[in-house]
Amino acid sequence: MKILLFGAYGQVGWELQRSLAPLGKLVALGRQGSDNLVGDLTDQKGLENTLEYLAPDIIVNAAAYTAVDRAESEPESAEAVNSKAPSILAKQAYKLGAFLVHYSTDYVFDGNGDKPWRVTDRPNPLNVYGQTKLQGETGVQESGCHHLIFRTSWVFSAQGQNFIRTMLKLATERDQLKVINDQIGSPTGAELIADATAHALKSALTDPGLAGTYHLAAGGETSWYEYAKLIIDAAGKHGLELKATWEDIQPVPSEEFPTTAKRPMNSRLDTSKLQSAFGLHLPRWEQGILRALQEIKSQKRA
Repeated sequence: MKILLFGAYGQVGWELQRSLAPLGKLVALGRQGSDNLVGDLTDQKGLENTLEYLAPDIIVNAAAYTAVDRAESEPESAEAVNSKAPSILAKQAYKLGAFLVHYSTDYVFDGNGDKPWRVTDRPNPLNVYGQTKLQGETGVQESGCHHLIFRTSWVFSAQGQNFIRTMLKLATERDQLKVINDQIGSPTGAELIADATAHALKSALTDPGLAGTYHLAAGGETSWYEYAKLIIDAAGKHGLELKATWEDIQPVPSEEFPTTAKRPMNSRLDTSKLQSAFGLHLPRWEQGILRALQEIKSQKRA
């Protein structure tokens, strides 16, 4: 079985290189591509040629335009990567008889209320990023290809740029921090996403009835403020040198940090469909944070 992975060097893509490897021969492409293979999702013809040449059994798209604020002024760029490219991948998957895995986001919802969003809830994105991700979902769903779409949220890892890295950097530079406390979600590790993907994909390949859209996020919920407190407290206990402690973090409303793109206040995702369909247990978000901090500490030592 041949697997073609796009976005191989992003947070989720990096972990997918590990989790997908036991399922078949893996070809992993970053944006720069490799050996005349195109990994740049803005190169539509190149994508088509790459897919026709490799004829993979499984296509996994972990690439995305994720600059949420910049997307407001660059809607064409966001649309090219988040909307048009997934549609192309899906059409080629249908043509080849391949299975497609695609990742989406809680940003397809408007963030109202305080209940976890179910897969069947009506999307209503607040910004260009969310709109283009929803368009990408629709393109995959309407293509007719067998697929898994995973909506996830607040992704982090020990690699790359994310909230953990940002908080650690700020805590080494400042003795006081302000963090938003009225946006609620579940920080979800790239490692968990990759492992759940491999597990679900293996099942869906033998049971096509499992194809469809799922919510994939760690257990529990928290605010950015409580999330930051755990990061700083645990980092201090791990011996990382910081100016600020968790007690130096001040909770503030979203209005204190205005952004170009409006953010959803409620990013909770109901993962019951995923857990039931694939027999998965999704650990609480804190476990992933503590593991990532241990990895970051090891990287600093090295």
